[in-house]
Amino acid sequence: MKIRKIFNNNVILLTDDNGHEMIVMGKGIGYNKHNSDVIDFSQVEKKFVVEKATSDKLMGLIGEIPTEHLELSNEIIEYAEQQLALKFSDNIYITLTDHISFALRRFPEGIIVKNALLWEIKKFYAAEYEVAFKALHIIEQKTGVKLPEDEAGSIALHFVNAQQRGQDMKQTYQMTKIVNDLANIVKYHFGIKLDENSINYSRFLTHLRYFAYRILHDELIPEDRDSLYDHVKDKYPESYACAKKIRNYLEINYEKITTNEEMVYFMLHIHRVTNREHDLTEE
Repeated sequence: MKIRKIFNNNVILLTDDNGHEMIVMGKGIGYNKHNSDVIDFSQVEKKFVVEKATSDKLMGLIGEIPTEHLELSNEIIEYAEQQLALKFSDNIYITLTDHISFALRRFPEGIIVKNALLWEIKKFYAAEYEVAFKALHIIEQKTGVKLPEDEAGSIALHFVNAQQRGQDMKQTYQMTKIVNDLANIVKYHFGIKLDENSINYSRFLTHLRYFAYRILHDELIPEDRDSLYDHVKDKYPESYACAKKIRNYLEINYEKITTNEEMVYFMLHIHRVTNREHDLTEE
């Protein structure tokens, strides 16, 4: 592959004879090089083989920010993927890099953006938040800038967002709000404090997160004529009453009609998570 563009000594854009592009990073990889030169791949420390649309955006971003911020973001992404045992979508290289760079540039100006969903993020995305909080230490170690805890919440949402088929951040915020609101409906309906350390609570949150995603993408489970709806409704009347509140909330706030199949899952999860012997304490 030949050099198409040199961003600096450590970041360059390559292209092959078929027009395929790759952004590569490596210490001194672009030093004393020129366009059309062939590079030594033994110097490559990191490569970005992404879709062209993502590549174009990433190139535009690299032209606007210090490349050190790209390297910092890449280190955080690799750490997060390792800790969370997953692979993010390519778009995170753009969104997270842009966010971190902007946060670092506005910090000296005293511009601190509060995260209104910090409490919810810490509660519903605990694993992502823990990794994001560690990312603040990485940022401080590399730049000397100690960003506020609110930034850990924002970085955690970027991790969440990168797991959801590349949806935009607005939808991730909406998902978080829906999960929080639905959990509160259950909590206040039963007048209880749910045991957040229980396996049933963890299962409930997982269900809420995927349900919120389906709500925002119109992917609700369709009706089934052999549904267990009537049976479960009769067996767990209090869970049914709570699930009806959830159905009304979604219809009023999102104009979404919850199918009976979705209601069955809600009733089962609600019954399980509010089982007094295992999963709650009195408020």
